[in-house]
Amino acid sequence: MAEPATGVIDAALLNPADQEERTEPAWGAVVSLALGVFGLVTAEFLPASLLTPMARDLGVTEGVAGQAVTATAIVGAIAAPTMAIITRRMDRRLVMWMLTVFLILSNLLATFASSLTMLLLARVVLGMALGGFWAMSAAMALRLVPMRLMPRAMSIILTGVSLATVTAAPVGAYVGDIWGWRTAFMIATVVGALALLVQLATIPRLPPVGVASFRTLLDVLERPTIRAALLVASGHFAGFTYVRPFLERVPVLDIETISLVLLAYGIGGFFGNIAGGILAERNLKAAVALAPLLIALAAASMLIFGASPTIAAAAVAAWGFAFGAVPVGMQTWLVRAAPDHAESAGGLMVATFQVAIALGAVFGGLLVDHAGVASAFAYCGAATLLAAIVVFLRGPKQAE
Repeated sequence: MAEPATGVIDAALLNPADQEERTEPAWGAVVSLALGVFGLVTAEFLPASLLTPMARDLGVTEGVAGQAVTATAIVGAIAAPTMAIITRRMDRRLVMWMLTVFLILSNLLATFASSLTMLLLARVVLGMALGGFWAMSAAMALRLVPMRLMPRAMSIILTGVSLATVTAAPVGAYVGDIWGWRTAFMIATVVGALALLVQLATIPRLPPVGVASFRTLLDVLERPTIRAALLVASGHFAGFTYVRPFLERVPVLDIETISLVLLAYGIGGFFGNIAGGILAERNLKAAVALAPLLIALAAASMLIFGASPTIAAAAVAAWGFAFGAVPVGMQTWLVRAAPDHAESAGGLMVATFQVAIALGAVFGGLLVDHAGVASAFAYCGAATLLAAIVVFLRGPKQAE
């Protein structure tokens, strides 16, 4: 029997109050989602700082151990667009609780992993949690706050990403060096448990508001938001994946200075996330368009003036600020344009970023190998500039 693809609300699953836009924001529930995101991204980033002791302890090479990261990304890309379909009849708070339990289970499996197989299983479970949580977070925010406060809610949720990006790798490396890599995953387990407790206490009943299907995914694919996101993400990762070689070869920075520059990138992303939410509340088109435009300007500055250490460092910090603002505007634009398909749209956005990460890194690598590191930054600038133009021409109207 074919599933309806129009996103029509199944009235039998809803109370009348659930069919209306929420008038009072449920900020506690929004913060609980931010905690969940922080826990997920922390767990995702931990192997980057613990790979050497993990590989040594499990008796494998670092390259083989690194496939734990690949497993998470692949499963996450699959789970993101399909989670809304698999759980289409479940109360959304139950789904979020389930995904957070997956996070806790993943960290526990990693903590007690005695083989590479067990570690990979842990990362597969994390991929399910990561993809599903990311896919549904925007749709959840849409139902937890009034539409006018959607950018603020997304900014709060994505603050969890910024904090994890800045803290997960250095804290993981420090804890792993003193108490061992398993202790770092145990701490991540505690973070996940805390997030679950707050979610249990704050997320209200949220029956499903539509019946997602694979045809729904095809409908959402036609929206210009997806194409703009693909351009931004592929351009960003084509350039930023190779930012360290650029900083080593062009302004010729030492490793300590490069570390400080990357820290400035992370801090810039934190403030960019906040600024993106504030701007999106006032002018959504400007918020969505200015972020890729700033990335393009940062890439151009590095190409033209990158030999100056000061300009290169400032450009990287500005790049972080701009990319921190991207998810807030993009997610808000997408769910406002397709509120009846918000979960499917969120899943596709996550999958789009995952695909773009892979394509951008691969294409950037080809450019670097055959045309030099500067060519990757040239592609980054061109792709993000094109994305800004797409948004200016086809982006959200202020009334949306």
